[in-house]
Order: sequence, then structure tokens, then C-alpha cells
Amino acid sequence: MFASLSPLLTDLYQLTMAYAYWKQDVHEQEAVFHLFFRKPPFKGSYAIAAGLELAIEWLSAFRFSESELTYLSQLKGNDGKALFEDDFLDYLRDLKLSCDIAAIPEGRLVFAHEPLMRVQGPLLQCQLLETALLNIINFSTLIASKASRIVKAAGGDPVLEFGLRRAQGPDGGVGASRAAYIGGCVGTSNVLAGYQYGIPIKGTHAHSWVMSFDTEEEAFENYAEAMPNNCIFLVDTYDTIEGVYKAIEIGKKLRSKGHEMLGVRLDSGDLAALSIEARKILDEAGFPHASIVASNDLDEYRMRELKAKGAKINVWGIGTRLATAYDQPALGGVYKLAALKNEAGEWDYKVKLSEQKIKVSNPGVLNVRRSRDKDGKLNGDIIWNEMGTQPKGEFTTFAGEAKLWQPYAEEDLLLPIFEKGRLVYEIPLLENVRSLCQAELSQLGEAFQALDEPEVFPVGLEAELQHTKDALIQSLQNAETNE
Repeated sequence: MFASLSPLLTDLYQLTMAYAYWKQDVHEQEAVFHLFFRKPPFKGSYAIAAGLELAIEWLSAFRFSESELTYLSQLKGNDGKALFEDDFLDYLRDLKLSCDIAAIPEGRLVFAHEPLMRVQGPLLQCQLLETALLNIINFSTLIASKASRIVKAAGGDPVLEFGLRRAQGPDGGVGASRAAYIGGCVGTSNVLAGYQYGIPIKGTHAHSWVMSFDTEEEAFENYAEAMPNNCIFLVDTYDTIEGVYKAIEIGKKLRSKGHEMLGVRLDSGDLAALSIEARKILDEAGFPHASIVASNDLDEYRMRELKAKGAKINVWGIGTRLATAYDQPALGGVYKLAALKNEAGEWDYKVKLSEQKIKVSNPGVLNVRRSRDKDGKLNGDIIWNEMGTQPKGEFTTFAGEAKLWQPYAEEDLLLPIFEKGRLVYEIPLLENVRSLCQAELSQLGEAFQALDEPEVFPVGLEAELQHTKDALIQSLQNAETNE
């Protein structure tokens, strides 16, 4: 997947902190970090967990090569001397991942403040994993979430991901295609994504094909001759409605030879009006099953608008606004220290304070427990400390609502991925991840899936964990006041 699986896929400050931990001889101290986001993307209520398989690929290859260590040895501080001493580089040379890593599987619905990953192990190692894990999980989760919204707006029509040409580089392009498939797209134009992940690939021809011939009809005819089993004609190079008529003529010739025209594609103009007219023409000409595919900077809001106007589009090709998450190009996921084991072997819990309540982190060794009602619908998540009390009784959601934890069925979402650096998780087929995503969405109430101003899904801290957090905050504030 990645152009590089190097541990140097990181920020310099991760390495400088690792060096300082090593110098202070606390690098082996056991720590717990959590990866999470504070706000759902696109002003929605949820996100789709994605990117875990890619993170596993990077983690599995985590070793410093000789050339990478040589590069690090050449870095200088502001005094012109080596930034890292040789003994530290020798330590990195022998470093093998020994962390316990748990994660929420790809395709699951996730909500604000819930740990998508929990990393537990030597402090230095946990620190070195931060940047790459955020890079991988943030982007994939963002795109899968965007795809799910677009698929929802399509109302059952198939959605194709067409964004490679404008994606954020090769890795971003392939990663976007993969994540979009998890989120519900039925295929992609990206051949490399199809090759690597088995995603169905779709595509016929572009405007350049039409423009390379003297007439549009000649272009369609030659394409049909070359690929009679893959004919969706792009009809808007010159005059869209005339293009539909010409496509029909070629479609009749295809039919006489035992083939069928799949449809036409609209890529410009008034898509609602043109699709309505095209549908009428196609039906009257005996092509009621020919698809009308639409592209041209579409997203869930434009699709909703077109459907409200009665557009007869039944296949949607979504490019830039999906593959780049155009309206929100970053998830905003973070990775925070939550606990350190002291010399007595006990956990000291950690909280990051902020004047912004949303930025105050959660302490502990956390998991997420999901509740369902008797009909299988999701009805709440609770974040709890595995070193503390099991979820029960009343809890307060992050939205300030008092809730009673009375699940008909419940499950913990974080599963073991690595144990002491050894992979113990069986990576599912991508098709199964996609199916899981669709199942989870079917279990989420419609009010939580609204494109505009959705209801906030109930998520909160288990009562004892909330008490622990409040006490830590008070203690830290008192300490700051007394200094």
C-alpha cells in the first residue's frame, strides 16, 4: 500500500521525545495511549472505523534499517553537534515492537471520544507509533465516513468512486478507493486499488476519445466495435441530447450483434433536466434498462438536490469531493497518553487539561462497550476503564444527558491486534469489512444519519471513570494554583 513502510514516517518531535525518554531512563516505563477523534466529521453524528489493515501492515514492518539510522546520525542540533548520540541509534537498531495494541475493527461505527486504538507498552515505543497511526487511521476513517454519507444520499442507487486523478498522491488515491469501498461504494475507477484489494473496477471512455474522431457518432461506433461488452457512452462532449440520440443508434447496432448498451454518462450541464430528457428518449427508443450515470463534482448535498428535482440518474460517479473529503479534508484524530505504570506496578492515570472542555482527555486503560436494544438497534456506547468498574447503572453522555445502562445485548469493541508485538488478529476480507459497515449502518437510527443536524448518539464515560477523571482534573488544577 504505502510508498514507504519506514518508521521514519513520523514527525521529528516523536524521535526527540524518544531520545529524551531514553536519556532519562524512562523509555521502558509501561504506558497507555489512545487514538480518538473529538468531533464526528462532516457535521454528522458518526464515523466509520477504517485503516486498521493498513496500520497493521506498517506496524508489522516496524524496524529501523541501516540507511535510516545513518540518516538520523547525520542530523544536527543548533550547536552543530549530532542530534542523537550513537548509543541511542544502537538502541533503535535493535528495537523490536513489543506493544499490546487493541483496536476497533474496520467497518464499525465509531463516535466522538471513543478510542479507535489503544496502544500499551514501553513509553518510547508508544510514542514512536503516534504519527503514522494517526496518518493512516485519520484519512481512511474520514473517507469511509464521507462515502457512507454519499451512499446514503444515493438512496439505493450504486455509487462509484472516481477520484484517483485528484486524490492526494498515489497512497492517498489507493487508500481513498479502499476506504470508499468500505463506506459503501460498489466500485472504483482505480485499477491499482482493484488489483491490490479486489475492489470491482468500472470505467469506459473519456472526452478525449470522442474528440479524437471527426464525429461523435464515429467515436461511439469505434468504441462499441472495440469493447461491445463495456459500452457506457459519455454524451456531453458537444450537445448532450444529440449525444444521447447518437448513443441510441450505436446501441441498436450493438443489440443486433447480441450485445447491450449499458447506458450513457452525463458530466456537465443541468444534470436534473438532462437526465429527465435522456430517460424519456432512452425509454421511447427501447432502452428502459440503460443506466444514466452522472458525474461532475457531486457530493451528498448535490445528489440530494438532484433527487429533489426528479433527476433520473441511477448510477453516481463521485470523484474529487469524495477522494479528497473536499468539505473537511482532515478528521482531527488525536493520540493521547492516558496512563503510566509507576515503580510499585500501579497505574498512574493521566489527563490533558484544556480551557476547552472537548479537549480534556480521558484517563485509564479504556475500552468501548456498545449497547443494543431487543430489535438489534444501537442505543448507546459507554467508555470504561478495564482496570476499574464494569459499566452499569447511570452514566452521563458527553452531550450532558443522564442515561441508564440497561442493554438488551452488549459487546466490547476494542479487540486484541498485537500482543507483545506479535500479530494475533486475523485480518478480514475487505468484502466482509464492507458488509459489516452496511450492517452497522442499518442498526443506527435514521435520526443519527441525517445529513443536516443529526441527533447526537449517546456516548459517555462509565460513572467511576467519570469520577476518576473529575478528581484528576481537580487535583491538577489545585497543583497549578499552588505553584
